[in-house]
Amino acid sequence: MPHPAVTAETYPHKPAIIMGESGHMVTYGELDERSNRVAQLFRSLGLRKGDHIGMMLENSHQFLEICWGAQRAGLIFTPVGLHLPQEEAAYILDNCGASLFVVSHGQGEAAARLRDCVAGLRHCFMIDGIQTGFESWEEAVAEQPAQRIDDEANGVPMFYSAGTTGQPKGVFRPPDSDDVNAPHPLADSLGAAFGFSPETVYLSPAPLYHAAPLHFNMMNLYQGGTSIIMEYFEPELALRLIEEHRATHSQWAPIMFVRMLKLPQEVRERYDPGSMQYAIHAGASCPVEVKEQMIAWWGEVLVEYYTASEGIGITAIDSANWLTHKGSVGRALVGQVHIVDAQGRELPPGETGAVYFSGEQAQFSYHGEPARTAEAFNERGWATTGDLGYLDRDGYLYLTDRKDSMISRGGVSISPQEIENLLINHDKVADVAVFGIPSAEFGEEVKAVVQPMNWVDATDEVAIEITEWLRERISHLKLPRSLDFHRQLPRRDDGKLYKRHLLEEYRGAARVEPGTEAADDGNDKA
Repeated sequence: MPHPAVTAETYPHKPAIIMGESGHMVTYGELDERSNRVAQLFRSLGLRKGDHIGMMLENSHQFLEICWGAQRAGLIFTPVGLHLPQEEAAYILDNCGASLFVVSHGQGEAAARLRDCVAGLRHCFMIDGIQTGFESWEEAVAEQPAQRIDDEANGVPMFYSAGTTGQPKGVFRPPDSDDVNAPHPLADSLGAAFGFSPETVYLSPAPLYHAAPLHFNMMNLYQGGTSIIMEYFEPELALRLIEEHRATHSQWAPIMFVRMLKLPQEVRERYDPGSMQYAIHAGASCPVEVKEQMIAWWGEVLVEYYTASEGIGITAIDSANWLTHKGSVGRALVGQVHIVDAQGRELPPGETGAVYFSGEQAQFSYHGEPARTAEAFNERGWATTGDLGYLDRDGYLYLTDRKDSMISRGGVSISPQEIENLLINHDKVADVAVFGIPSAEFGEEVKAVVQPMNWVDATDEVAIEITEWLRERISHLKLPRSLDFHRQLPRRDDGKLYKRHLLEEYRGAARVEPGTEAADDGNDKA
């Protein structure tokens, strides 16, 4: 498998990166030259193999150029989410030991505060502008020679959890080899399963500071493919880019499918997605009806995988197998799946328990310590994702919910995911979150918070309409006892719902029956 430098020697003018909205293109020749200059800059500042850098950037061509420069210099590069609270972002930069920090001018205000409170930062650079305390990244890179550094090594990213409980958790997998030409870790698993090759044109709609988008783009560029990077996700723009660039591969969060499906029919029919060979999705449960509609629209090109940041195992499923095992996330591609009860006993097919993987595990560390923590591993050495699910008799895995998300109402466990997967199909619902709130009578009650397609629908009457619609599709026990409207749910821009903020908002909330309460504070409660 070639490094981008090898592709640059053979096909220097081939597009490596194309930005979606602006159309700005970086060829393989330019990527090779710029990543060399970046690596030279790191060396000129005294950074050596194993040192850490931090990045706080929107999607841009510079993002990937910096990653490839760090890869060539053997550095560990940590992207920091743009919307994290200052305390979490500062913790990440301090915890990973970043000595160099690169930010965009658009993040200048937050970056200045971080620079002042993270003692270990020795070098701070800014892209697309400068401000006090930051040097110009473009000028610093341009001053460096374009030759390869003499001591190239294989650098890798280090990602942090979203910090949904406690402090963010750094997950680090050291490189398998110091050789910069070593294959990407995903190449022999998901890369092979999903047909990545030098002919791949990969549409990437999600933020690069999340693990999956960055890993897949770096794998694609290792293969010699072309990456189309959306500056931000917008459903019609995504469809236009597929047609315009004849994209062959893409990766999505299920909420992106929902938003494309809810475009007006005439807009959807305006674009041809026929070039798509693999529409990859992961990261959250995809409602069965949503996936059925996507397959009917795009054909049997949807492929799904399931894993965790620690890479403790992987399942995968294509459209053909999904249509005969609807709702499944597939069979094991890496490792072996086990379903385990609360006493640690392995359960037979059809019974729900905690999902574990066995098999040879990649070596990860958390905060510099071995990753074999009591929370992640059982006494057999099997690793858990924290999810609940079951296997069918064919070995296909079905997820029911997160273990820590289940609602306990009067001693009965209720899955928020099941209710969310139904509500998202209502034509007036753009997004939805379901969770438990305290109840003096039952311990917990089911709460639904809806982001409507149109804010004019945030009324008591529509709340009752949605509730009655749901009543016809779910048991009375699982029916939300209250339904509120929010203008925007706290969904991360990689598509994952950040329920922590909602749980904090509603902690201690009293039981409210649908249609009995309203508020004029930006949230409507019905």
